Amino acid sequence: MSAAPARVCLEIDTHNFQAGDSDADLVVERSGKTWHLTRGDWRAEWDRSSGRGKVWQTVNPYAIDGVLRVVHSLLLAEHDGFLLHASSAKIADRAYAFSGVSGAGKTTISRLAPANVTVLTDEISYLKMEDGVFRAWGTPFAGELGTPGPNCWAPLARLFLLDKGLANRVESMSKDEAVCAVMRNVLFFADDADLAGRVLETVCRLVENVPVERLTFRPDREVWDMVARLGDE
Repeated sequence: MSAAPARVCLEIDTHNFQAGDSDADLVVERSGKTWHLTRGDWRAEWDRSSGRGKVWQTVNPYAIDGVLRVVHSLLLAEHDGFLLHASSAKIADRAYAFSGVSGAGKTTISRLAPANVTVLTDEISYLKMEDGVFRAWGTPFAGELGTPGPNCWAPLARLFLLDKGLANRVESMSKDEAVCAVMRNVLFFADDADLAGRVLETVCRLVENVPVERLTFRPDREVWDMVARLGDE
């Protein structure tokens, strides 16, 4: 566990909030240094300079999960990182991310992971460049597995764009294609041109530094043997 002070401190109020339309769109707006976040089942204010904020929400775990996803996306955008719709896992001292739309196989490939693989997340990956190296971190954002990731990280060795098929194979991608594919799966919620531009710059740096490939796989554990072999190259 890290001994560093928390960069985000949120007070949660479940008594003074009247829920609105549960299907209402998420709104993320900035006024000075304060972000205002609103969804049907919660409302939040967060001061980016102090890191402190308050959340008004209904009594359900999905509300605070939504707030944390938005706040982390804002924090990462300013510090060479982003949230990616991807599962990720750690093998020995290297991490691998598996990105794709719903149904592409993120949870499936996580379920197939053998005992020597540490699943960092089956839903949303936390990717950040530190000391010139992109790292993948365990996250609390769980998908169908319902299990939060461990508090650990590893250098990102490869990022795969997932597709299900009848055989396991890896195909290379041009850098332009890779940037477009990764950007389609980035989670960023604010209508803020400056931060959006910084996220794009970070994705471009990732593509320059980390192999991004298309991975077609069938649902068996042989795919992890292939991933491990690629890591040894």
